[in-house]
Amino acid sequence: MSLARRLLLRASRSAWLARTLRRRAFFGRAVRRFMPGEDLSAALDAAAGLARAGLGSVLTHLGEQVTSRDEAAGVRDQYLRVFDEIRRRELPAEISVKLTHLGLELNPKACLQHLLALAARAADARSFLWIDMEESRYVDATLELYQAVRAAHAGVGVCLQAYLRRTPADLEALLPLAPAIRLVKGAYNESPAAAFPRKRDVDTAYTVLGGRLLELAARGGARAVFGTHDLDLVARLRDRALALGLTGGDGAGGYEVHMLYGIRAAAQRTLAQQGVPVRVLISYGSAWFPWYMRRLAERPANVWFVVRHLFG
Repeated sequence: MSLARRLLLRASRSAWLARTLRRRAFFGRAVRRFMPGEDLSAALDAAAGLARAGLGSVLTHLGEQVTSRDEAAGVRDQYLRVFDEIRRRELPAEISVKLTHLGLELNPKACLQHLLALAARAADARSFLWIDMEESRYVDATLELYQAVRAAHAGVGVCLQAYLRRTPADLEALLPLAPAIRLVKGAYNESPAAAFPRKRDVDTAYTVLGGRLLELAARGGARAVFGTHDLDLVARLRDRALALGLTGGDGAGGYEVHMLYGIRAAAQRTLAQQGVPVRVLISYGSAWFPWYMRRLAERPANVWFVVRHLFG
């Protein structure tokens, strides 16, 4: 792992930096490049604009590791309202949640009840609920809760991280569920024992896992979602999908691509015009600092992009 990546990931855990930089106007300007605003209305308006361009969206309220059960319940209620707005506005939008934001560390049983409530509301809204993945120490609990919710509701999926050495086994263990899987590379500071430290190895793992997901999707055994901005990787996976007879779709037997708001916007539209279903991850909320640092760490060269955006 590069020094720049290590420093950015360490910075993402600094409460002092979060407090300090959130007050800096120039830093706020840089963040707005990657999120339409801190409030829900801005996120919903952005989702509506994307829908007019033929793009779906995934909404996520930034935050993690809440410190009280009331706070976790408030996060649940916030997402329930989001599903209501998705239904009211007839948006092609889904939701992605972090389990520590729903109180996983405080009370796993209450977290499960929050997830069940959200999955039920997702079904009512004709939407979908994604469970995000956090650090490796949460993987077992996350997969356990995903399996419990998936047993009760079909419209729920989970994120898997290609850089974790354990992910191939985790994917195979989920196959009886005909799972919906969003595959990402991974953006946390993990030990070499837990995760591949070299980008080349992560890319190789992603390619292998992506191919496996497409094979499953071709048999109707999975919903394959690729969360990446690596266009070469997307092209390879698309070629593999076409070879398997897959043309794209957001259900079991289909595949799609997810990208972040503000990154490769032109490529998102081009892929959609070529028949590849694309969803854009729209983040909102005031707790953007850790998320933003991890986005920069995914590709430290983005730091220079931010500098040019601020002063160019």
